[in-house]
Amino acid sequence: MTTPDLIARVVAGLARDGADTSDFDLNPDVPLAGGRVLRPAAVLVPLVLTGGRAELILTKRAARLQHHAGQIAFPGGKQDAGDSGPTDAALREAEEEIGLPRACVQVLGTMSQHETVTGFAITPIVGLVHAPFDPRPEPGEVDEVFRVPLAHVLDPAQYRIEGRRWQGRRRYYFTVPYGPYYIWGATARILRALADRVGG
Repeated sequence: MTTPDLIARVVAGLARDGADTSDFDLNPDVPLAGGRVLRPAAVLVPLVLTGGRAELILTKRAARLQHHAGQIAFPGGKQDAGDSGPTDAALREAEEEIGLPRACVQVLGTMSQHETVTGFAITPIVGLVHAPFDPRPEPGEVDEVFRVPLAHVLDPAQYRIEGRRWQGRRRYYFTVPYGPYYIWGATARILRALADRVGG
């Protein structure tokens, strides 16, 4: 499949309806409070065409962070009062975290929300980086900016379900490892949702 065909599949997949996802999808026995209030957040799912193939840009969070240290993540964060919406928040965070100018991003579409165990409602924004840029990891927040072939994360066969004990329970989650990068948790769940929408 050619790279333009792959991007066209992504656009077509984003045009389809998708269900909300959560960190609890593989853990239906975990009770959720009915009146819980989730904090809005957004992430950018940045795609880039390079060397004849499509790739996904991800980050490795700084090892010294208090929360999610060293984990693989999309550029993004909580939605601030000054943001006009999730897209504005995702583009702002990407510029702050990896030095990606918002003028270099063509928004392809929005995915359904993802609820995290930490109480955020994340809106993933999928965008195509249409101009060259030099990644500049934000000191103290991001240790590394790297790329993964888009075909890898769109292939359901690359995903595994793993588990570990957390707060006295066995919790299960998706993983989609690539080389030395252990992609798991909310990042892997959002990517699996994208793979499901795009189809085989």
